[in-house]
Amino acid sequence: MNSFLLTFLYFLAAIAVVLVGLVIFELLTRKYKDWEEINANNTAVALSIAGKIIGTCIILTFSILENDTILETVVWGLFGLLLQFVAYFLFELLTPRFSVETQLKERNTSVGIISFAVSVGLAFVIGASIT
Repeated sequence: MNSFLLTFLYFLAAIAVVLVGLVIFELLTRKYKDWEEINANNTAVALSIAGKIIGTCIILTFSILENDTILETVVWGLFGLLLQFVAYFLFELLTPRFSVETQLKERNTSVGIISFAVSVGLAFVIGASIT
């Protein structure tokens, strides 16, 4: 297949996986609506969402490098998203002194930075494990 066409198809597949992830994360967030908070200039939520987008793209990068087809890349990308969702719930569970969602809604930038780091850091681990 032509390299330009293949690159374009991977690009479209990546956009689809990222959009699926964003929609599901929006549904999982119970205390606020991501894009409403971003529109209201909530930096903490923006950092959290940016981490999820970058994290998903990191996973997709590893997936492209390790797989031979776009379908395999998408399947591994979706599996990586599933693991990111698990990380999202674990982050909330492992911070019993406060609610991550509440802190993000209340514009706690420190929590936004940690949320960003959790998403990106675990994306490297998830991505590196793709074989």
